[in-house]
Amino acid sequence: MNSQKLQQLSRQLEGELHFDSTMRTLYATDASAYREMPLAVAFPKSEADIKTLISFARREGASLIPRTAGTSLAGQVVGSGIVVDVSRTFTQILEVNSAEGWVRVQPGVIRDELNMFLKPHGLYFGPETSTANRAMIGGMVGNNSCGSNSIVYGSAREHLLSVKAILSDGTETEFGQLTLPEFEAKCRGENTSGELETRIYQATKAMLSHEQTQENIRREFPKPSIQRRNTGYAIDMLLESEPFTFGKEPFNFCKLIAGSEGTLAFLTEIKLHVDPLPPKEIGLLCVHCNSVDESLRANLVALRFKPTASELMDHYVLECTKTNIEQSQNRFFVQGDPGAILVVELSSDSREEIDQRAAALVAELQENNLGYHYPLVFGPDVKKVWTLRKAGLGLLSNVPGDAKPVAVIEDTAVDVNDLPEFIREFNLTLEQYNLYCVHYAHAGSGELHLRPIINLKTEEGNKLFRTIAEEIASLVKKYRGSLSGEHGDGRLRGEFIPFMIGEENYKLLEEVKRVWDPANIFNPGKIVNTPSMNTSLRYEPGQQTPDFDTVFKFRQQDGVLRAAELCNGSGDCRKTHLTGGTMCPSYMVTRNERDTTRGRANVMREFLTNSSKKNRFDHVEIKEAMDLCLSCKGCKSECPSNVDVAKLKAEFLQHYYDANGVPFRTRMVGSFTNLNKLAALAPGMYNFLFKNTTTAGIAKKMMGFAPQRTLPLLQEITLQSWFKKHKRKKANQPKSNKKVYLFCDEFTNYNDTHIGKTAVLLLEKLGYEVEIPKHEESGRTFMSKGLLRDAKKIAQQNVALLKDVITADAPLVGVEPSAILSFRDEYLDLVEKDQVEDAKKLSVNCLQFDEFIAREIINKRIEKDIFKDEQKLIKLHGHCHQKALSSVIYTQQMLTLPANYKVEVIPSGCCGMAGSFGYEAEHYDVSMKVGELVLFPTVRQQPEEVIIAAPGTSCRHQIHDGTGRKALHPIEVLYNALK
Repeated sequence: MNSQKLQQLSRQLEGELHFDSTMRTLYATDASAYREMPLAVAFPKSEADIKTLISFARREGASLIPRTAGTSLAGQVVGSGIVVDVSRTFTQILEVNSAEGWVRVQPGVIRDELNMFLKPHGLYFGPETSTANRAMIGGMVGNNSCGSNSIVYGSAREHLLSVKAILSDGTETEFGQLTLPEFEAKCRGENTSGELETRIYQATKAMLSHEQTQENIRREFPKPSIQRRNTGYAIDMLLESEPFTFGKEPFNFCKLIAGSEGTLAFLTEIKLHVDPLPPKEIGLLCVHCNSVDESLRANLVALRFKPTASELMDHYVLECTKTNIEQSQNRFFVQGDPGAILVVELSSDSREEIDQRAAALVAELQENNLGYHYPLVFGPDVKKVWTLRKAGLGLLSNVPGDAKPVAVIEDTAVDVNDLPEFIREFNLTLEQYNLYCVHYAHAGSGELHLRPIINLKTEEGNKLFRTIAEEIASLVKKYRGSLSGEHGDGRLRGEFIPFMIGEENYKLLEEVKRVWDPANIFNPGKIVNTPSMNTSLRYEPGQQTPDFDTVFKFRQQDGVLRAAELCNGSGDCRKTHLTGGTMCPSYMVTRNERDTTRGRANVMREFLTNSSKKNRFDHVEIKEAMDLCLSCKGCKSECPSNVDVAKLKAEFLQHYYDANGVPFRTRMVGSFTNLNKLAALAPGMYNFLFKNTTTAGIAKKMMGFAPQRTLPLLQEITLQSWFKKHKRKKANQPKSNKKVYLFCDEFTNYNDTHIGKTAVLLLEKLGYEVEIPKHEESGRTFMSKGLLRDAKKIAQQNVALLKDVITADAPLVGVEPSAILSFRDEYLDLVEKDQVEDAKKLSVNCLQFDEFIAREIINKRIEKDIFKDEQKLIKLHGHCHQKALSSVIYTQQMLTLPANYKVEVIPSGCCGMAGSFGYEAEHYDVSMKVGELVLFPTVRQQPEEVIIAAPGTSCRHQIHDGTGRKALHPIEVLYNALK
């Protein structure tokens, strides 16, 4: 289609229409194995926009692909049409009725945020996907999603009361429950929106009224006892309603719309049944088993005790959690290396009752020789266990190399009593092809997510992808199960539906699509008439993975391209500030897919794979995607696949500069230390110039900094100079046998000298001998601006200087998190092979100040009685790199050395400053909006006597600029608490 027609369409919309290569690339994939370039991406602002898009599609022979969070696993939102993303604009909760137990929402409302809204009303929307902190109601209805608690709450279908929709002829209508007379009236054309809606009712009545048709459906569709079944359109569910089955529930097209994957109508409003809040007490019995088979037999015992969930993790998933920074902290309950863990959730308003039920369940399990360890988890630890389980999907993709766990047969569901035998046969089938499988998820409802490891970049892998699908389809049919339990058919399973339910029933599904959508404009090629399931894949057979000469070595990922390919599209980076966490601050502000970890990884992967340029990094599209990345490193820990976009961005920038030159501001920021070294010769003059409105304004304009910003000033003396004088004064004093080396980073040396002094004095007061070893700057400014070759030289020099000095007994302690943590992060991948072991040994003994103090507390080397007894409340904002690579827990432990100090962590992500990012004029607005999400409002609410603490120099500056409050480094807080 020519661009003129798309430009004309764009002018007709209130919202946006994009058809540039970057946006199309971002929407070419979802969380599935598929990739297909869409025609365009639309962000409708109103229902009128949706009608305009429908009219255009009908007139031009185009198609529309409704999309919310894009976390579909069967390619539901991948196609060649116009992707219509309602996740930014159709986000309103419209009405709630507590008395009748329902809520009315637009399709872009996030599931978890809906429950945050419902909680004060005493209500709860039950279906809970593992993606619930970013999954949206429209997508949940489209896929008929459920989750771990489906034993109790079922799927979205059971909660869907009515929808407002726009049909393929552009008419608006509402589908909901109908009495028999109301249904017959609709069939006569009464109270319908027009001819199309009337035909839909008439065709449905004609289709499902035949006795032979009814018999075929009941014989061939999955067993009704299977709670999770999403095979084709749910005509089996419609059949079990009046007028087709006497005495059943009233007719409601919502049964069909749930699970229809946006192929029948475009939903604009959704009315949901909601339940009372679940019981207050939850206990998780974590049954450790020796094998998957043992855990499945334990599951049948557990179900007799009426759990609210029964979820499985096998040893492959558990093994992945060991190396994930965030998830390794959630393994507290795991003992040894179990073959599988069955997590049984028991709910009650009484913890005592949960204890009793758990004890009875354990007794029966032991009686049947099932399980060997049964920890019972309560309170905040419950969330940690579920987080571990939910991270399974992303973690499984974090496997080095091209062979990955593939979503192909991951959604099979059978009767729960058939599950042990089904899984046994399933694994025997895989063994025939020398494959093994990971097992996780919903044992309690007869569904495990099963992912074989396949390399889709090879011809053999592509064929195996299809062969395994065919083999398992036969096995599922043998048990009269469902190929899809909750993830939908999409383009992955659609071509197997005729085999699963028979050709006659499949013709009925084709007729449903034909009647509802005669012009085939709504998400074609999904459920019915799907293309071959092993075509249009993200990785094509025979695809080569080029090697790149990079500065970072990307050793663990086997190259920069594979580091980008780690992203499996699960969309964890689309969570908002209401969910918490750091990733991804720019997306939290813009709600633009381009500003997600997923979006950036996809764009980089696309060009590194397909570019025809000699320097494949030389693409402005990658630059645009990376522009608002704050290099916070939230993705390094919070992304289940550990995609480190800060690292990818830095590598990209170095190569982009190679092709296009280094900008003046970039070179200036990178050379921060050298410039400060010159300015420190006359700090008074420097400070006068940068405090004076006129001269500071000129300087900021020259540097491209925001005029609203205050600039960091120099101290009268550097920390290095002060320390030399300080050591001379102490020359004749006895030395402690407890030694610590202080890393004098470039920020503390020039701008935060007072904090460095305080760190030295505090350590000495605590009985330590302090030395500043010979070392270079950290290189953080070079890394943040992508000047990696400069950073590499510094890393190599520091490793060489410190490798024989720093030990476990005499560690290197840092004041600024981003500087000291470079030793544990970037240095390991910057140094050459001959320095890797030295860098690793050094990194273990490079500690943040609070980490060191926390370690000494545990070792009982610090006495609490040297601190004051006064009460203080401290609000702590953690540094992004600290949260990604370490933990704020250590700061809490340090600041509670004084007996009556109380520390509350501000639930903020990134502060928004991120080194020079927040100073830069074009980034200033985003920087401040990030601060306004959580940090600034929280700080403003605090009385003057509350201490605001932040270990990061940029964070303290951002707090000052955004709120006017002075934040102290935790070192200052602890020093001030000394008696």
